[in-house]
Order: sequence, then structure tokens, then C-alpha cells
Amino acid sequence: MTQTTPAHHEGGTTAPAARFDAVVRAAVGQGLLGEGRPVAGFIDTEGVRASVDDLHEAFAATPEVLHTFAAKACSLVPVLRLLADRGMGCEVASPGELRLAVEAGFAASRVVLDSPAKTREEIRLALALGVAVNADSLDELRRIDALRNPATASVLGLRVNPQVGGGSIGPMSTATDTSKFGVALRDPGAREAIVGAFRQRPWLTRLHAHVGSQGCPLELIADGVARTYELAEEINATLGVRQVTSLDIGGGLPVNFADETVRPSYADYVATLTAAAPGLFSGRYSLVTEFGRSLLAKNGFIGARVEYTKDAGGRRIALTHAGAQTATRTVLMPDAWPLRIGAFGPDGTPKGGPPLAQDIAGPCCFAGDVVAYGRELPELAEDDVVVLYDTGAYYFSTPWAYNSLPRPAVYGFRAVAGLKDGSGHDGQVTFVTVRDAQSLDDIAAESGLAHADALIERAD
Repeated sequence: MTQTTPAHHEGGTTAPAARFDAVVRAAVGQGLLGEGRPVAGFIDTEGVRASVDDLHEAFAATPEVLHTFAAKACSLVPVLRLLADRGMGCEVASPGELRLAVEAGFAASRVVLDSPAKTREEIRLALALGVAVNADSLDELRRIDALRNPATASVLGLRVNPQVGGGSIGPMSTATDTSKFGVALRDPGAREAIVGAFRQRPWLTRLHAHVGSQGCPLELIADGVARTYELAEEINATLGVRQVTSLDIGGGLPVNFADETVRPSYADYVATLTAAAPGLFSGRYSLVTEFGRSLLAKNGFIGARVEYTKDAGGRRIALTHAGAQTATRTVLMPDAWPLRIGAFGPDGTPKGGPPLAQDIAGPCCFAGDVVAYGRELPELAEDDVVVLYDTGAYYFSTPWAYNSLPRPAVYGFRAVAGLKDGSGHDGQVTFVTVRDAQSLDDIAAESGLAHADALIERAD
């Protein structure tokens, strides 16, 4: 579907605090948010393009680099195809994500398969397609030994855990001493075993490391990359040949969820890496990156209808349709994943009035399904709309099926300036469907409807 509604712009842009106001109004006006469609996700396609351009510009001086998008951050084929069209590759971590990357049109040579639990079938398929594979352990290397056809076009690497420590969010830190990812580089005998693994396998040409993402400062990420660079130098020097030719340095640029500002930037990231490992960008090694959240988070939002409001124990609560089923991390770890909330009236225009402390709760049937506590907002009422900002990555694209709530529809949008209409608006918002809302028929089918009688014992 494609729909268009006027939008107000000044000089082709909106004030940062009101970046998506016209889009919310247009979505309500076109019926994408309302009684029959109480929650939806929205993706700013021009914003995505700009973020990709920023990434490429930051690495412009790097002789050879492949930027891959971490598919888990937004596992929607139209979004992946947009990124492929902008010159990105794709990092995948499951058979499902590999299938999505293929459907999105990424060339096999621009796809990288990670994950700590690859099956033999998964490895066979990747090698047959020519997809790059980063083995997560020495045991996995031995599995690849048995499955690898010498004629495969796949670039093969080994993930190491530089064990540089964790950030402020433990579950997002992948370079702790006991992380489940990679070969623990500082464990006794590990370094020698890694060098030996490369000596035994001339076809093993890449090292991979990923320190973590949200909550990990740039200096920690850079430390992990620097130690991986040093290991590559050691392997090549020990073997007397330049066997390691590429470094997959992961992604992990954290996102600022406090306001509209994009910080840190990709340029900040490159500067920090340059200081930690001066030779990294010399061209001695080709590089692979795996950014996800930083490309998409600020280029999307969730809109949800307020179904009811109530008071309980002196606290105002707004019951909405955006809860744990689409803002899972925020609900389960509110201190680690706080979101900014916007308040809009039934017509989609921003609400005014004195601020009132309110909880913004979701529809899931457990008490903790709250996306924001005591948030100072204009007083919300039935039929209003709330917006969860900075949710373009992970949120609406990877919903949780709790309570069998339908997966929300997702729309891409583009705001175009310069078109006048009789109302004085000087722009328009155009929407396209990225994913249809899940129907109740879909839910029933997914829940085993075709096998409804499978557990019923019948007399012969």
C-alpha cells in the first residue's frame, strides 16, 4: 500500500524535538493508527539512508571495508533490501536470518554468518552459498574441517573473545571473562591454540571480535579491537606468512536514548579506534563491520493508542497497546533501556497542558508490563496516542508473542518538502507497508490449528 498526507515542514526539516510530529498526524489521518489499528511501527527511510551515508563517510579513508548490517536489529525484508540498495552487506546469526538476507538480495560475498551454535546443516548451506563464516570455537573449526569443500568461496574466520571486560549492561557485554562467545583469548593456553589453529588451516584468513553494544563505552570496544589486531599481527609473524588478511571488528556503537542527539557518532568511533590501534586503517587488513542498532534506532518509532486511563494508589496509569510484546527489553529492564515518550491527541497532534506524572503501561497480562514509570507528560486520555521514540531497531521488528497479541504492522515513511496544497502545508508524508499486521487467523495457524486434534486420544 502507498498513502500520502500533507505534512508541515520549514526549509525541508522539522525541529529535532518535533521530528516525527507530522508523521504521527499523517498516520492517524490515514487510519494507520486508531480504533482498528491500535499499534504500529514506523521507519524513516530517508533517515536510514542518511545514517548509512554517515557510516560510509566515517570510513571513507579506509582502503577496504565491508559494512554489514546486523539483521537481528531489524529482521524485515524490505528494510534489509533498502540497506542492500545503499551498499550494505548483512551479518546473520541464524538460518532464518540467512534466509531473509538471501530474500533481500544481498550477494553471498557480502553476507557474514555468526552465532555460537551453528548446526552442520547451517554450515553446509553457508559454505555452498559462499557466505563468510566466523567460527565461534575451536570445536566448530573441527566441524568445518569435515564439511568444507576446498572449492568454496566462503571467507572463513575465527571469533575470539578479547576478555576486556563488560559495560554497564551485563547481558549486552560479550567480552567478559566468561562470555559464551568466541575463544577466550586470555585463558591459559588459548593464544597458542589459536595460533596453532591457523597454522593447521591455511584457508583460515579472518579474525573476528565483538565486545558488545549498548552500555559499552567506545574505549572498551576499541580495546577489544586493538587486542584482536595485535593477535592478527602475532599470527602472521609466527607463521611467517600474511595468512590473516581481514578483521571483522563487529559493531556495537551505543545509541543515545536520552535525547535526539546522535552520540557517539561513527566519526567518534573511527577516531577512538585509530588511537587504540593506529595500524588498523592502514590497508594492511581489509575490515568488516556489523552495525545494527546505531543505524536504525533513531530512524523509527512506535505509535500506540491509549485505550483507558485509571488512577491506582495515587498514581495515574495510561493503558496502551505498546507493551512487552513490542518493547520487551524496556519492560523487562527499564533502567537499562529507558525510552522517550511523546503524547498526542486523538487527531495525532502533540498534546499540550501542564505535565502530570503518569505510568505508560502495555496490554500484556502481567503487572510489570510498563514501558515508563512516573513520566511527566500532558494528561493522557482515552483515544490519545503515545509515541515510543528511538525504537527503529529491535522493538517492532522482533515482537514477543506473549498473550498471543498480534504482531503490529510496520510502515516505512518519507516526508517530502516543497509541495503546496490549499491548507498551506508545504510537504507530504508518504507511507508504504513494510509488514502487515498479524491477523487472528495467522495467530491461530501459528499456534498449531492444523494439528488441533493431535493430542486427543480417539477410540479405534
